[in-house]
Amino acid sequence: MAGLIKDEDIQLVRERVRIDEVVEQYVTLRNAGGGSRKGLCPFHDEKTPSFNVNPSRGTYHCFGCGEGGDTIKFLQQVEGLSFVESVERLAGKYGVQLRYEEGAQRGPRRDPGQRQRLLESHRLAGEFYAEVLQSAPEAKVGRQFVTDRGFDQSAAETFGMGFAPRGGEALVGHLRGKGFTDDELVAGGLARRSQRGLNDVFQGRLLWPIREMTSEIIGFGARRMFDDDFMQGKYVNTSETPIYKKSQVLYGIDLARRQISGSSQAVVVEGYTDVMAAHQAGVRTAVATCGTAFGEGHARVLRRILLDHDAFRGEIIFTFDGDEAGQRAAMKAFEGDQQFVAQTYVAVEPRGMDPCDLRLADGDAAVRELIASRVPLYRFVLDNTLARYDLDRGDQRIDAVREAVGLTRAIRDKSKVEEFLREVSTKVGVDVDQVREEHRRHKPAPTRSRQTPPRSDAAPAAEQQRPAEPFVSFGAPQFADEREALKVLAQFPHLARQHLADVHDNDFTHPVGRQIWTAMTELGVPGASDSTWVPRLSDALPSDDLRRVLSLAANEPLNATEGGTAAVVASVIARLQLLTIGRRIAELKSKLQRTNPVDEPEAYNRQFGELIALEQQHRTLRDRAIGA
Repeated sequence: MAGLIKDEDIQLVRERVRIDEVVEQYVTLRNAGGGSRKGLCPFHDEKTPSFNVNPSRGTYHCFGCGEGGDTIKFLQQVEGLSFVESVERLAGKYGVQLRYEEGAQRGPRRDPGQRQRLLESHRLAGEFYAEVLQSAPEAKVGRQFVTDRGFDQSAAETFGMGFAPRGGEALVGHLRGKGFTDDELVAGGLARRSQRGLNDVFQGRLLWPIREMTSEIIGFGARRMFDDDFMQGKYVNTSETPIYKKSQVLYGIDLARRQISGSSQAVVVEGYTDVMAAHQAGVRTAVATCGTAFGEGHARVLRRILLDHDAFRGEIIFTFDGDEAGQRAAMKAFEGDQQFVAQTYVAVEPRGMDPCDLRLADGDAAVRELIASRVPLYRFVLDNTLARYDLDRGDQRIDAVREAVGLTRAIRDKSKVEEFLREVSTKVGVDVDQVREEHRRHKPAPTRSRQTPPRSDAAPAAEQQRPAEPFVSFGAPQFADEREALKVLAQFPHLARQHLADVHDNDFTHPVGRQIWTAMTELGVPGASDSTWVPRLSDALPSDDLRRVLSLAANEPLNATEGGTAAVVASVIARLQLLTIGRRIAELKSKLQRTNPVDEPEAYNRQFGELIALEQQHRTLRDRAIGA
């Protein structure tokens, strides 16, 4: 049985891996001041970014749902991995050689290293297929297709295009020679078992590698080249595997993500060659779904990259064919339109051409002009809605207006609603006041819950993680100084350490603060800046609720804003001690009142001397607290 990963290797992973580099593979981050970065939380739906990442401390925290932790925890949550799997994945990517100790495992573990093995097999498969396309005589038909669609060898290489040999065993033989097992090839969707043995899934087809945002190949899209192909579909994709989930994957996202983030625009096209054509024409924000309709999973991916929130106006532009299928696709996109804060648009070529055909016919500029000619999705849907009514009949005009005003829910900029109502009035041929009245009477459909159900292998949703009562009470005003002290200890331990000689367990009166303080002292507060301090401390805490409190303390800004950081830290620690001294002074004064100086002179004088000393200590601490 594989045992625990050695602690020193876990710490080496934490030291070597920058948390913002990992998070940015899933979330667009923008500078938020104070060395932290901010984006939309990947663990719950939100319109205003509350997800904070602090690279210097190696932590993240969402002030909306309360999730937080270090790089290892982030990968656990976002990918649904165990602790060991997360460490192994980071170690494999950043070149850390892990060592194991025999013993109990840290948590439930699937096949160790499975994902990394599957990704490696796909990387080698991609190289194999690309080499076949470039040089194999049987791939001539594939090379001709690439040329006929207006692409050169450079474009094919940019998108990693390949060709699957017709024999049916070439890839299997190649990967077996690289040490991969039959089970691994089947699990990854590269091979299938048949009566003849193990065969390549794709045979005699032109291939496009499907990549994650990290550029790792997780599957392939394949086009039929020969009439006798045993596969039915003209285009087929890798079946769902442990690394490929079609509802969460967008083709071209690896090439487009930075352009999408920088331009605040995403263009959703319908096929692999359309993505290629758009990128070749200069529209480098183009992506496509992989054999499935655009859905909630795809929307979440784009929202995180766009940093799609109330204060940020982005654009999602769909391109659809002008035929009936294209109109159905537009309606489906409109039904899910409320997933975005960014305004959604549609670009339809009047002749029904897709971007690839349009580029072939009219050149690169025509593709750019198509995207530039976009119209709001709700307006496109309006035209299709009104087309279903006979507007020469009065009753039909009333019905058309009633349905049309319901489209206003998709108009993000409410200042444009009035203009839209006027547009309905003109198109239907009724007085604008009648349209306004229907709009006033219109009751929008109940808003669907946008909370994504938690995956069985991922962290539960925020509302299912309500902390126990002691953790709620720790947020009361009387514990503000204790919370602030935890913040400086988590964020600036090297500055706080010099002030901790006289800090004791009884300075933390709330059990939550005391438990975290005890863990800090047992671990040893570092004397120098240490990006692994908070993650190591989190590992030492006995419960998830305590870890959430620590995550908040490590990421929430300090309340004090004046003076240098060192002075603020000294002030916060002094205020914590002031509370303890104040309690001791109150207790001593109570004792003095109950002590008769005549009958008990020795006890009275001793207590009085202690009171004088405590009051002097109180003045010193107060001066230090005020000094910041």
